[in-house]
Amino acid sequence: MNLTLKIWRQKDANAKGGIETYQLGGVEADMSFLEMLDVLNQDLIDKGEEPVVFDHDCREGICGTCSLQINGEPHGPDRGITTCQLHMRMFNDGDTIVIEPFRAKAFPVIKDLIVDRSSFERIQQAGGYISVNTSGNTQDANAILVPKDKADTAFDAATCIGCGACVAACKNASAMLFTSAKISQMALLPQGEIEADRRVLAMVEQMDKEGFGNCTNTGACEIECPKGISLENIARMNREYLRASVK
Repeated sequence: MNLTLKIWRQKDANAKGGIETYQLGGVEADMSFLEMLDVLNQDLIDKGEEPVVFDHDCREGICGTCSLQINGEPHGPDRGITTCQLHMRMFNDGDTIVIEPFRAKAFPVIKDLIVDRSSFERIQQAGGYISVNTSGNTQDANAILVPKDKADTAFDAATCIGCGACVAACKNASAMLFTSAKISQMALLPQGEIEADRRVLAMVEQMDKEGFGNCTNTGACEIECPKGISLENIARMNREYLRASVK
């Protein structure tokens, strides 16, 4: 398979970036997208050129650091996967593929295809925890009864890997799907009730401080999310926020 790759290159956070074009041959259909980039980088290194910098870790669809905007879609044309799980069989011989970093004010580019997503970490730090009695007279977590439907819904929200695809897909660069998932996974459980009001107010406030946009219910975030996080979490977050605001 022969491909034309148009890739965003940017030396550092302060440099002006731009698209550069590369011709790549010998791409196999069973390669993952990141393996294809590995082949490109080896070619560039062999030529004495600077390889393309991109982020990755587990390459198993778990960590979400492989986030790339591929032909205008977060994680590419497939659904329910991260970039590392995207295979080249989704493309055709002779295709042109445009590869960019996620675009959002709150996700500044570090270099080439790597963005700084520490804004997500600060949102979680604002309230993504529960109080635990460590006095020596602790209660066994298994002794706290949780209805199965709530446990299942909380687990579904907890599958969010914080990759940022929801932000990249949103025309407003909103982080409400991510934030609502992190709020929901604790709001649904009795262990999370102690900080419930303070949590939602603090996390939403931090989300706004980071410069993310507002939700206008387009629904692109849910479609592009590799873990299928539901828009119902945003509705739950709005209810939690309203309740906490009027107390």
